[in-house]
Amino acid sequence: LLSEHETQSNVGLLLVTGDRGLAGGFNSQIIRAGVRISAELGEQGLKSAWFATGRRGVSSLSFRGYEMSGSYTGFADRPAYADARTIADDLMQGYIDGALDRVDIIFNSYVSPLTQQVTREQLLPLSRDVITGGEEQAAEEQREGPRALVAYEPDPEQILRRLVPDYIEISIYRALVESAAGFFGAQMTAMRSASENAGEIITDYTLQMNRARQAEITQEIME
Repeated sequence: LLSEHETQSNVGLLLVTGDRGLAGGFNSQIIRAGVRISAELGEQGLKSAWFATGRRGVSSLSFRGYEMSGSYTGFADRPAYADARTIADDLMQGYIDGALDRVDIIFNSYVSPLTQQVTREQLLPLSRDVITGGEEQAAEEQREGPRALVAYEPDPEQILRRLVPDYIEISIYRALVESAAGFFGAQMTAMRSASENAGEIITDYTLQMNRARQAEITQEIME
């Protein structure tokens, strides 16, 4: 899961959407982002393998004619860790078997009830910066002076073999939870906007009705 494949041909795209609509552009912006990324990969000579969570994403991709490599529905509103583990097992198995050379996840990250940001993250292969700590590790290596010896039990390789799959599962679960929170925020915003628009329409139509009735009464009086 840490080593990159020598040849890059198939890229798995995991789209996280909702099971229901009435949430503005919450689901459609994920679909558009996935299609755009797939087109960019096609220009690079790479094929896309589609994975999607949520009925909206699965149905939209199927309607567009894309063949689904994995679809997961029925838990978008209340995702459980077991759901993330199921998805992670399929993706990791595909990467280990060589069916997938890279896996990206696309989801709505939660910013606020009014704002959801389309986010793309690479799940596999897992970046070594995630393991080593990136810049923090480099800064640690540049420090001078004596260092304490650390004995690992079990050894680091066994620890990574256990923690890396857990990290993939947690990353997917975080995306599912953020998407669920963002969906409810987007749905609340969309319903508020719909209610306000409906109120404006009612006011306009009531005004038009009163004007028409007043004109009719005036016409009757004149006759």
